[in-house]
Amino acid sequence: MKFFYEFGKYLMFLKSMFSRPEKMSVFIDRTLIEMNNIGVGSLTIVAIIAFFQGAVTTLQIAYQLISPLVSNPTIGSIVSDSSMLELAPTITCLVLAGKVGSHIASEIGTMRVSEQIDALEVMGINSSSYLALPKITAGIIMIPMLVIISIFLSNLGGIIAGEATGILTSQEYLQGARESFLPYNLFFSIVKAFTYAFIITSISSFQGYFTSGGALEVGSSSTKAVVYSAVAILFADYILAQLML
Repeated sequence: MKFFYEFGKYLMFLKSMFSRPEKMSVFIDRTLIEMNNIGVGSLTIVAIIAFFQGAVTTLQIAYQLISPLVSNPTIGSIVSDSSMLELAPTITCLVLAGKVGSHIASEIGTMRVSEQIDALEVMGINSSSYLALPKITAGIIMIPMLVIISIFLSNLGGIIAGEATGILTSQEYLQGARESFLPYNLFFSIVKAFTYAFIITSISSFQGYFTSGGALEVGSSSTKAVVYSAVAILFADYILAQLML
């Protein structure tokens, strides 16, 4: 029963963001700030993870498929498809759930326990719209961009790892990637990125917004935001794969 209560509370929280929207100029300014925090602030960690993710996947696929019966371009085909369909969107967003989600929950949670949100309400400001909606919008814009960058860097890492170890040349990798490329796979990856972006930002904002207590509860809300976002991402990953593939 608690799950249904919390889920209903979450839906009411999403509805409240649109009941009294802020001025468009204020909304755009705050969204641009959050786009910088979420997108630019996460670029380094996403780039590092994506590059080594592609490199390691190439080495492991080569280890499993090394055989005179398997052509080298097949390795590039498998790595590129894996990066596009699963590794780049899902792994990247799980990492962002930890980085972005915890930051959003702790920021809003700190404002709640320090009564800054109450002050916004007293001034007649819709606090959920003012605080959460720009973060959700910025996440929906920036996280798919980070996923696209992750796909590119995963393939780059695979190419460099293949060349460095002599497993396959860059031409063989690109040949396999081109032969197996399907535009629908990229579309599926972007749909996943949009879905995960909404999950991360909305759940984290919800957990932070309804924090009660003190500093200890802020940490607890941050932890819940990361755990719930990760579980929801994995559940959504299965649902999307079942519906779209």
